[in-house]
Amino acid sequence: MNRAPGLAGLLRETTGLLELARFPWHVRTLADQPRGAGEPVLLLPGFGAGDVSMLPLRSYLRWLGYRARGWRLGINRGGAAGLVQRVVDLAAGMARRADQPVSIVGWSLGGHLAREVAYARPDLVSRVITLGAPVLAGARRGRPLDVAGADGPRPEAARVVPITAIYSRDDGIVPWSACIDDTGSTEHIEVAATHLGLILSPDVYRIVAQRLGGTLAAADRARAADGALPCAT
Repeated sequence: MNRAPGLAGLLRETTGLLELARFPWHVRTLADQPRGAGEPVLLLPGFGAGDVSMLPLRSYLRWLGYRARGWRLGINRGGAAGLVQRVVDLAAGMARRADQPVSIVGWSLGGHLAREVAYARPDLVSRVITLGAPVLAGARRGRPLDVAGADGPRPEAARVVPITAIYSRDDGIVPWSACIDDTGSTEHIEVAATHLGLILSPDVYRIVAQRLGGTLAAADRARAADGALPCAT
């Protein structure tokens, strides 16, 4: 059973904003990442958050040249089963206007929604990147998450749509083990960040840019080879 981190983990989340202080030392690296050419990217916020939470990452992706947008559905209040179709409709509209599938980046519950959309309509989705997102019905503050597809990952869909799951053992909200898809069909990348820090971390931004650009850094490949978690190639 995946147990939510305790009080120490929640207190650690208060340091998440410190990730912003690291950006001056990573400006050159972030500027050197692969550029987009107007490809559509949909960013989905986590539970209790809205598009403002994804604004820094969205702005970075726009600067790189992607047509990145938020979901514009207000605060994510859960009820994932009812949200999936609404996000499918968003992705369908974006894909139609761009005449190409959409990449989806989702934080926490937003990441679980991204996977569900890919399962439902793989024809609309080119890639999914999740940040601290539960694969299963993990625990958040000791309560089950209200997610669709709680029976577990569906590897047949993941083989159609590439999925990268970015997670942290320092996550004070979602247990890191709940982010692991043990079917072997998902690329997993571990970073050092709190749950809040995942949407503010320059390391995460670099990885997102590389995956959207279709590259796989040698350092990440080596990290995956040294660990027990699978890494897609």
